[in-house]
Amino acid sequence: MKVAIIGTVGVPANYGGFETLVENMVRQNHSDELEYSVYCSSKNYNERHWVYQGAKVVYIPLKANGVQSIFYDMFSILHALKQADVLLILGVSGCCILPFVRLFSKKRIIVNIDGLEHRRDKWNEWIRKFLKFSEALAVKYADVIVSDNKGIQDYVEKEYNKESALIEYGGDHVICDTNNMEEEILGKYQLSENGYSLALCRIEPENNVEMILRAFVASGELLVFIGNWHNSEFGRRLKEEYETISNIKLLEPIYDIKVLNVLRTHCKFYLHGHSAGGTNPSLVEAMYFGRPVFAFNVVYNRETTEGKAGYFGNEQELIALMNEDGEEVWERNGEAMREIAYRRYCWNVIANKYERLYLKN
Repeated sequence: MKVAIIGTVGVPANYGGFETLVENMVRQNHSDELEYSVYCSSKNYNERHWVYQGAKVVYIPLKANGVQSIFYDMFSILHALKQADVLLILGVSGCCILPFVRLFSKKRIIVNIDGLEHRRDKWNEWIRKFLKFSEALAVKYADVIVSDNKGIQDYVEKEYNKESALIEYGGDHVICDTNNMEEEILGKYQLSENGYSLALCRIEPENNVEMILRAFVASGELLVFIGNWHNSEFGRRLKEEYETISNIKLLEPIYDIKVLNVLRTHCKFYLHGHSAGGTNPSLVEAMYFGRPVFAFNVVYNRETTEGKAGYFGNEQELIALMNEDGEEVWERNGEAMREIAYRRYCWNVIANKYERLYLKN
């Protein structure tokens, strides 16, 4: 069976939840009866692999992000119809073409609708309307819809009266030997064990970045915040405003998994401010390290952490979590996060769930 994976920047995965999903799905494939093709943007790769981890790689000369992603996904879908038995489409931006596809093809189409992109603050009104329209077409014309969170699954049922398959993300790829790098890395960033809190995300308003920064300025606790500060006017403004404050360390994106692992292992608290989307990969990854998680109080984060993290809806609630809960509560929080991660968010489990979808009638 030939499965085409469409909608990501590609492999090897450099950034992003969908890219990490694809990377680990093809790594987990040990079946002679299943062959993956992964569609990649040639704009993002100087070095090209025509086969990667056993999967065929197809390069499309368009950008995978921004407005061009619509045409990138549409072109990939049309190309894959000639090559594949099953199309796994990640995201909805190219799904506006599905009504046309259904005029001449009955090939199995599976769509992961992602985290309700039309609700994200970063898009203007017209892009939101288009994404909602494309989402509706995906739900109508796909054979299977995948939701990555119970909150998304409930939304699909309520909005479209349609069932969807619940498949989350794995996080066990972060488990690796740091080769006793703790002292070196903590020293590089002038940090001590359990002496700082950590946040890691794209610097966007919907991730409550400014709320978290203000709370830590008020509390005086040391915060290390990793993100793409220079990619938007919003990020640049926050960088300029907060980088001179003594208990705030604003770091550029870190892609070395060993460095990230040391920072995650030794933080006092892990902060997760995402208000939109479903199961967030960075939260799943952080849960593996058994540190107390404080997450923004929305259904997606509660579902991911099974209601066992700390939750905040404003600066005062976040400050209260840091000041009032105490060591015993924090320890239970961290232990629960690790147990949930190892039980639910493993890539072999996720890959097997997708593989079962390819074969169903």
